[in-house]
Amino acid sequence: MSALKWGQGKGKGAAGPALFSLPLSFDHFVLPRVLRRPVRILARLGEGEFQAPRFSAAIVSAVLIASSGAYGAYLGGHADGIVQSITARTGFAVDQVKVVGNRQTSEIDILDRLELDGWTSLIGFDAEAARERIATLPWIEVAAVRKVYPHTLEVRVEERQAFALWQQGSDLSVIEKDGAVIAPFSGGKQVLLPLLIGAGAPAKAPEFLAKIEKYPDLATRIRGYVRVGDRRWDLKLDNGITVKLPEDGEDQALAELVGMDHDKGLLSRDIAAVDMRLSDRLVVQLTPEAVTQREAALNEKPKALKRKPETKI
Repeated sequence: MSALKWGQGKGKGAAGPALFSLPLSFDHFVLPRVLRRPVRILARLGEGEFQAPRFSAAIVSAVLIASSGAYGAYLGGHADGIVQSITARTGFAVDQVKVVGNRQTSEIDILDRLELDGWTSLIGFDAEAARERIATLPWIEVAAVRKVYPHTLEVRVEERQAFALWQQGSDLSVIEKDGAVIAPFSGGKQVLLPLLIGAGAPAKAPEFLAKIEKYPDLATRIRGYVRVGDRRWDLKLDNGITVKLPEDGEDQALAELVGMDHDKGLLSRDIAAVDMRLSDRLVVQLTPEAVTQREAALNEKPKALKRKPETKI
């Protein structure tokens, strides 16, 4: 039987096993299986029968020094740096970054938020912290950073939707449909966005621009939407004409404006402004050149009448 039993089959004066000169013999007592081997080794060590393996002292010392160093690095806050350094040099250094979904945001700005240093380990890289940094970029609405082992980072972003340009004094910004400012105007395709001018314009623009969309020919000619006193709109056309819409009845005024332009070419004439603020009349303001030409024509008319020869009967 392989079980370690002490006190069985031995005389009263028999000496049992001992550990460091301490008797370990108890009548009819069996050690648990887990403890049998360690106790045997300790017993042999105490009797001088067990010899430690070669270089065991050096190995134990190295383990002790390494453990002390690791603990010191942990207390000093350098553990992450050690892990980064070791894993980066064993094939896990980030050497490829894939960016998906960016249109207005440059890849350089995204890479800058990742804070890679050339020896950044994918294992120790904090993807959540990087995602939070990328989300602070002006155009980013949603960001996700994923590790693809052994050495790739994948960044997916969803950007905010530009609705219009908003001018306040000398400041020109890109805004969302709800009026939230995204970023300063930077040119490019942003010039194609509708231009809103004046305080209160962003709040009223979505509803008003939906009305303008009903008249595509007019919409293509508008270069600016000016909010006046946060009460009404002026339209700045591509040929310099200003259309002053009334405070109430915008839909009817727009329909009449488009009708007169279709029938009489109103918006193609040499005029400076069309004032529709009065409900019972429409006022047209001529350009300075048109005024000069009209005055000259009026002055020339009497002279022409005087030069007209009399007819003899």
